[in-house]
Amino acid sequence: MYDLVLKGGRVVDPASGFDGVADLAFKDGKVAARGTDLETGGAAEVRDVGGRIVTPGLIDLHTHVYWGGTSIGVDPDDVGRLGGTTTLIDAGTAGPANFPGFRRHVIEPADTRVLAYINVAFPGIFAFSAQVMIGECVDIRLLNASECLRVAREHLDLIVGVKVRVGLTASGSNGAMPLDIAIEIAEELGLPVMAHLDNPPPSRMEVLSRLRRGDILTHCFRPFPNAPVGPDRAPREETLAARERGVIFDIGHGKGSFGFETAEGMLAAGFQPDCISSDVHTLSIDGPAFNILDTMSKFLHLGMPLPDIVRATTVNPADAVRRADLGRLSPGLPGDATVLEVRDGHFDYVDSRGDTRTGDRNIACAGIVLAGRWWHDGDADANPGMAAE
Repeated sequence: MYDLVLKGGRVVDPASGFDGVADLAFKDGKVAARGTDLETGGAAEVRDVGGRIVTPGLIDLHTHVYWGGTSIGVDPDDVGRLGGTTTLIDAGTAGPANFPGFRRHVIEPADTRVLAYINVAFPGIFAFSAQVMIGECVDIRLLNASECLRVAREHLDLIVGVKVRVGLTASGSNGAMPLDIAIEIAEELGLPVMAHLDNPPPSRMEVLSRLRRGDILTHCFRPFPNAPVGPDRAPREETLAARERGVIFDIGHGKGSFGFETAEGMLAAGFQPDCISSDVHTLSIDGPAFNILDTMSKFLHLGMPLPDIVRATTVNPADAVRRADLGRLSPGLPGDATVLEVRDGHFDYVDSRGDTRTGDRNIACAGIVLAGRWWHDGDADANPGMAAE
């Protein structure tokens, strides 16, 4: 019989188009069945989730979880528990020099599934803190395409693409050159690039014009400069052209990369992000991007429908990393699920510039199923900086 049955929740599975009250059963680490009034006799564990929302295990497309090996990294299982997240995609914390250590000391011991983009720079993100900030692409000598390709090929079971950070902070005066190198490596691997863009140089035009179908622009709703909107807060032509070409737009909130004004303009134009991610790291985990639930809640406040938010944190990021087995609740697929609840109250949300919006709803985690087992109870009151009244 079943190992676990979740009874009576609102199951939202965008990949299959299902949104309704149902039971969800797990066995041998996989989704076993979905339906109304599933037989629970003999099930090892039955949990009543009535009044709550059951989604595929949330996927955070942009995190930094090389804990202990880099100054930017946070613990993956802590992130998973606080964010209701079953799959974390590390956005290039490790490069060719230290990816084997990331694998052995963090990825393999973690309960939470961790996949990764390999950083184009040899040391990865090696100097990222409040006291020391040196972009890994400032010194072009650190970008060795052959070494990146070699190491990536040795770890293709975990690596989902090549990460590159360009901008004044990340790459200094090198402009788009690191992006060109990353794309060349990605072409050899047959994988996408995830591109970070901070302040110019390069410009958004230089970056967007280079990205290919399936490549990801993270920090896609960043504030001025290099924002995707113009002074009228409407999407710029190059932004629209990139979407038409098949570029994937990912939020990557982080410490300095999400602006309410930008988001409001993009959403008003009907331009939703493809993926909603936190960019959680040592400088953002205490705010303004506490975890993926905080970022999801901001989009709920901005008027994005809940099923679209679930899509942007399940099947869309799964497809972005080409993992058709994740982000779905179909029988036979990995048994990961997140139990959410939408709370009413008074919630203050802060963007990367310190601008604040006050909302009356908030998304909280009420439980996590990992590999077909109840892994964590969740904590509806664990979203820092937000309190119900």
